[in-house]
Amino acid sequence: MHVLQLGPYPPPEGGISRNMLAIRDELLKSGHECSIIATAKSSEIKDEPNVYHPRTPREFIKLLKSLKYDILHVHHGGELPFRVFVFLWICAFFGRGKSVLTFHSGGYAVENVKTASYFSRDAFIFRRFRKIIAVNAQMVEMFGKFGVKKEKLEMILPFVLKNPEKSVEVPANLREFVEKHSPFLLTVCLLEDTYDLFLQIEAIEKVLRELPDAGLMIVGSGILEAELKRAIASKKYADRIYLAGNVENKITLHLIKKADILLRTTKFDGDAIAIREALFLETEVIATDNKMRPEGVHLIPIHDEKALVEKIIEVSEKEKLPRPEKADNTSNIEAVLKVYQQIFKG
Repeated sequence: MHVLQLGPYPPPEGGISRNMLAIRDELLKSGHECSIIATAKSSEIKDEPNVYHPRTPREFIKLLKSLKYDILHVHHGGELPFRVFVFLWICAFFGRGKSVLTFHSGGYAVENVKTASYFSRDAFIFRRFRKIIAVNAQMVEMFGKFGVKKEKLEMILPFVLKNPEKSVEVPANLREFVEKHSPFLLTVCLLEDTYDLFLQIEAIEKVLRELPDAGLMIVGSGILEAELKRAIASKKYADRIYLAGNVENKITLHLIKKADILLRTTKFDGDAIAIREALFLETEVIATDNKMRPEGVHLIPIHDEKALVEKIIEVSEKEKLPRPEKADNTSNIEAVLKVYQQIFKG
């Protein structure tokens, strides 16, 4: 069985790309084939087998025509402007009745679950896919209102939960920052306005008044990188904030496990793989309340610096208990492969 996945390909690394790579790993481990077409511009393009980076719509369509595959699986997160609507229609068309859509945008579901209509434009495109994988129960409800039949819907959380590989070493520059600061605060996200990172930078000043050894590391890259660097450099406490850039997930997992608190401040957000990974590794999480956070997350209102500072101090003062190591959990990825097998055999 040959699966063609379409979605963002790292770097930068995000939740959707991590889900795609986990699916690819499981496919290859099971003796299947997997190709990937990058649908967003990667910040660094490497020559890798079975990974394609089309530069134009014409190149993209040519790939869909020429590649031989049994299942077409497209991953999408975010809104559905006209260009994305056309993109999804093309994917469903070339999928030849064997197309799968994983819709990763919990925020889209929040906005549309009450107003979803069978006769809407979005409903038309969703019903073109053989299977839709929803990442939470609210999405399942929304797709039902869009007229997607129950037998076409699967709810599968988009992450694999693994312990950090013991053979992987954290680079010295990152390790030194971790060891120097307590509490060690960590943020893992794209450097975009959605993640309210300037709020975190401002909050650190007040955190340091109560926790003078605290430090914040921000892992990720994006369009705000230069602006964030300037904002950090302007602070007297600039040495307490480390903009780490892109970090491989196998190293990021070590950072999440070492962190005292993972921060997720967002203006608009769905489920977050970094949060799931932190909870699995028994790391405390403080996140903006988007009405969809898993149990165990410390919630704060959107763009509330005072609440963020207070919660960081409160959580830091909690007694630190030993963190037991759990067995890796790949059940979500195995569930995706079962969907492929159903379509392939059907």
